[in-house]
Amino acid sequence: MAGLEASWLLPAVGVLAGIALGYVARRQRFCTLSALERYWYARDSHPLRTWVLAATVALAATQTLVHTGLIDVSKSMYLEPSFSLPTAALGGLMFGLGMALVGTCGFGAVLRLGGGSLRSLVVLVVIGITALATQRGLVAIARVQLAERTALDLSFAGDQSLGALASAIVGARVEAVVAVVVALAFFAWIFADRSYRVRRGDILTGTAIGLVITFGWVATTFLAARSFDPVQIEAGSFVMPVGETILQFVAQTGTWPDYGIGLVVGTLIGATLAAVQRHDVRWEACDDARELGRHLAGGALMGIGGVLALGCTIGQGISAFSVMAISAPVVMLSIALGARIGLAWLLEGAPFDPIRRSCGLTQE
Repeated sequence: MAGLEASWLLPAVGVLAGIALGYVARRQRFCTLSALERYWYARDSHPLRTWVLAATVALAATQTLVHTGLIDVSKSMYLEPSFSLPTAALGGLMFGLGMALVGTCGFGAVLRLGGGSLRSLVVLVVIGITALATQRGLVAIARVQLAERTALDLSFAGDQSLGALASAIVGARVEAVVAVVVALAFFAWIFADRSYRVRRGDILTGTAIGLVITFGWVATTFLAARSFDPVQIEAGSFVMPVGETILQFVAQTGTWPDYGIGLVVGTLIGATLAAVQRHDVRWEACDDARELGRHLAGGALMGIGGVLALGCTIGQGISAFSVMAISAPVVMLSIALGARIGLAWLLEGAPFDPIRRSCGLTQE
C-alpha cells in the first residue's frame, strides 16, 4: 500500500466509522449527560446501562483482539508509562462542569449539530479553539509543567494499563485475567436489571457504539503498519480532533487529515442522516446573551479540561477504558462529579448540596 493511499484511506475509514457512530447515537439519543441526569434525578438507570455497555463491549472486543495478537495498542497515548493524577482529575472536573453548562459533551454537540443546533456549532468552535490553545498554545506551558511535576512513573509496569500494573505487582502475566474479570463485572451490573434485558434497542445501541470504537483501534493499527507516514493509534475522541478538524478547514497544515478528523466529520454526517430520516431537523440558537455566555463558558471548560484529561466521555470513557488505562476511571469519576455540581447549580441553585446530602451534612 502506497503512503499516499494510506494517508487518504485513514480519514476515509474514519468517516465511514463516524457515519455509523453518529447515525446510531443520534437515532437512539445516546448521551452521557442525559444518562447521568436521568440516573440522578429520575432514578432511571437504563440510559446509563447503555452507556456502560458501550464501554464494556469496547473493552471486551479490544482486549480479545489484543490478546489474540490481531492488534497492538501499546503505542496509544492512553498507555503512556506516566500518569498525572491531579491533571486528570482537574481536567475531568472541568469537563464535567462544562458539560453540564452546555447540556451535552463534545460528542453530543456534534450529534446536535447534525439536527440543526447552531448552539452546538458555537460550542464546538469554542471546544476546538481552547483545545488547540491548551495543547499547543500559551496554556500548554502551564499544562506541561503541571503534568510533569505531578506525574507518577509507571515504567516499572511497562504502561499504565490495569493489566500491566496487576502483572507487575503479582509477578506474573495476568493481563487477560484482569480483562475478563473487569468485563464480567460490568456485564453483570448492566444485565442485573431485569427490565433492561428486554430493551433490545438499547442493547444493540451500546453494542454498536462499543464495536465502532474497537474498529478504530483495528483501523489505525492496521494502517500504521502499512503507511510510510506516522499514524496515531486511536479509536475515538471529541476534543482535540474537533480542534484539528477546524484547523484543517481554515488553514493549510501541511499534514493529511487523520482518523480522528474523519471520525468527527463522519459522525456529523451520520447524525444528519438520522435527523433527516426522523424529520428531526430544526434550526436552534441561543435565546439570549445569558444562554450564549453559558455555552461559551461550558465549551471553554470542555476544551481545556478535555486536553488536561487526555480525552472526553468518549475518549477516556470508552476508548481509554477499552485498553484498561487507569486514567479512564479517574477521569470519568471526575467528569461525573463536575457534571453533578453543574447540574445541581443549574437545577437546584446549590452546587454542593448533592455532596452535602451524600455525606449526611444537610441541615434539618
